[in-house]
Amino acid sequence: MNSINKNQPEDNIENLNTEKAKEKIKELADKKVCFLNTDVTSGESAGVRPMSVQKIDDTGNLWFLIAEESHTNKEIAASSNVKLFFQGSAHSDFLFIKGNASITKDKQVIKELWEPILKTWFTEGENDPRITAVQVTPSSGYYWDTKHGNAVAGAKILIGAAMGKTLDDSIEGKINL
Repeated sequence: MNSINKNQPEDNIENLNTEKAKEKIKELADKKVCFLNTDVTSGESAGVRPMSVQKIDDTGNLWFLIAEESHTNKEIAASSNVKLFFQGSAHSDFLFIKGNASITKDKQVIKELWEPILKTWFTEGENDPRITAVQVTPSSGYYWDTKHGNAVAGAKILIGAAMGKTLDDSIEGKINL
């Protein structure tokens, strides 16, 4: 345990498995932007790009819509191992996920994930022949969050600073699926 955790008057480590892990992923990642990182480390982006999560299904899979000819799809075809990095706010809602990605052109899946704003990238709408859906199946990860929300966390930090004690409201732990 690192030094800040040793200074905590309460337990702030909670590893999550299966259902609780899926709930935390949905809480911290649903409809948010993340960085998706493929195993490829060449090129200007080193395999990293921002992506919007279109959906997290009941089994914990994260879904994205991506152009068929994209570097992302080429890199996933070469290696399905991916990493996702989320930041929900300046002080909480951080999530890191490792998983395996797969690509589909299933029209029903694409229709389910479609939102009108996506016409910016897919000019022919939900029937644009370039659209693919990418499913990321998480295997493990790590999260950093607050126990009681940002307001309580902020108050604890201020009180702790005034008292000279570590009183933050953080919680963190491994995610195992």
